[in-house]
Amino acid sequence: MALPVTSEQPIGILVMAYGTAAGVEDIERYYTDIRGGRPPSPEHLAELRSRYAAIGDRFPLLEITRAQSAGLEAALNRVEVGRFRCYLGMKHSPPWIADSVAQMRADGIERGVGIVMAPHWSAMSIPTYEQRVEAAVAANGGPAFSFVRSYHDHPALIELLADRVRAALEDLPADTREGATVVFSAHSLPVRTEEDGSDRCLRCHDAVCAAGCRYDAGLHETADLVARVAAVDRYTTAWQSAGRTADPWWGPPIEGLIRDLGEGGASAVVVCSVGFVADHLEILYDLDIEARRLAEEHGMAFARTEMPNADPAFTSMLADVVHRHLAEREAAIP
Repeated sequence: MALPVTSEQPIGILVMAYGTAAGVEDIERYYTDIRGGRPPSPEHLAELRSRYAAIGDRFPLLEITRAQSAGLEAALNRVEVGRFRCYLGMKHSPPWIADSVAQMRADGIERGVGIVMAPHWSAMSIPTYEQRVEAAVAANGGPAFSFVRSYHDHPALIELLADRVRAALEDLPADTREGATVVFSAHSLPVRTEEDGSDRCLRCHDAVCAAGCRYDAGLHETADLVARVAAVDRYTTAWQSAGRTADPWWGPPIEGLIRDLGEGGASAVVVCSVGFVADHLEILYDLDIEARRLAEEHGMAFARTEMPNADPAFTSMLADVVHRHLAEREAAIP
């Protein structure tokens, strides 16, 4: 039976991600953009190039995010063909968020939903995407946007991650599984300690933060939920991929935690990077090479959970997130 085709104007879904270098020749441009126009030092640039070389000079994030966007559009349109149209926008590389907003405007999209390919909300991250969208609309017009804030506790995401944890544990040598610890990680953030004269959280600067920091609490909540579903007793959380700035970064860093686990007699470590949803340098190098090397140096077996990437289970979960968001918006209209 043919699916119904909607005659209404499509809702535009702006799928946003951090961005990526397009290739070796684009590394300096990309990291200069991340650093607010300040190029990396020659030493830092050489180190970055060596890290990409170590993973085979692969830059998969754009291709993966395109596939996630396409999968989300297909999942959203299963009931009403053509009801949704997905667009891709990156913060630090083409296709730029502002250009995608312009394309939505040119396509006549009047209503937009922004969703970032990062499950956890942080005041130092998610709002920066929203600000780019709002600036583009303010400058040239465009759809009326609302934004998904987080989906770190969505039941389908928890089930997917739990499946990946169980599979990673099975990949360990049989004699190491009983003493294995699962480490749930997310990207570290710089610690801000300056007083700003307000009641904002000094960790995330969120005026409505209820318990220290929502990003930190979100990581712990995801870890607890996944561990419960996966029936894992030995688990903890850590922060990975800290940047090079004068500020201290959140801890414990995953490198130090792995050392501590080895010195404490753990037989194996499984890393589940719940703060990311796709393969890229922070996964393929920071975990697959650096974290693995540290674990093995400290006498532990190592496994890393497979990333969601464009798994249909993940894109179907995102579609449910969007549907729930729209339903909540509709319910809030008097």
